[in-house]
Amino acid sequence: MKVFISADMEGTTGVTAWDDVSPGKPAYERFRKLLTADVNAAIEGAIEAGATEILVNEAHGGMRNILIEDLNPKARMITGSMGKRLCMMEGIDESFVAVFLIGYHARAGTDAGVLHHTLTGSIYNFWINGVLVGETGISASLAGYYGVPIALVSGDDKVAKEAKELLGDVEMAEVKVGVDRYTARCLPPKESGERIKQAAVRALERINELKPYKIETPVKFEVEFTSVGMASLASALPGVVKKESRKIFHKSKNVIEGWNIIWPSILLSTSAEPRF
Repeated sequence: MKVFISADMEGTTGVTAWDDVSPGKPAYERFRKLLTADVNAAIEGAIEAGATEILVNEAHGGMRNILIEDLNPKARMITGSMGKRLCMMEGIDESFVAVFLIGYHARAGTDAGVLHHTLTGSIYNFWINGVLVGETGISASLAGYYGVPIALVSGDDKVAKEAKELLGDVEMAEVKVGVDRYTARCLPPKESGERIKQAAVRALERINELKPYKIETPVKFEVEFTSVGMASLASALPGVVKKESRKIFHKSKNVIEGWNIIWPSILLSTSAEPRF
């Protein structure tokens, strides 16, 4: 039984500020340890529930955050950001039975969502087939293409609500309650780790009940940026159309094909103006 883990960082135990998740900042090394602990808790739960193979994909920033020397040795990890066509879901395929989204956060514009944003931080809204989604929905759609369900999401209460509304009765591990974008009521690491582990066990025990998030074809991507310049630059790629002043649109045969156009266009857009 193979389990795929996509590990972001903003939804990690205790994280409430950009400094917590930014290399070079004083707090970063401390929170790398807490991120690694959250991922290990999910791995331990998966193993307890019968997982025989676990692949972790680093999914935050430069994607070199988890301390591999402290990672559970029964897992394998994809680290680094270059060449990742599927970005946060690099490595997913039809051989996996479940996906865990660990350390995830709410989409851009979510009231009191801790460090809420979508992808680059320069995106105001992101739609797939008219449904407003954040990184949870994007990851779920890519996994769903391969027939793999999201079984567990960990993060704050706001991403938990977002995941439930979009995906249904997936297992949740709430490690904090968002008070504002940079403030949260947090569980101590021992308690949050146990919560993640037990949610992972339950997720695999219920795996036959969980359904992949399938996107109907053709697939329509629409992205609204925070600036006109970003939309203009993003629309330079073939098949990407500027729609209104800050929006781009792309229609594709399936979600993977579409993502392989829309993600490079988003990366291109970041050249227009500074990120966060």
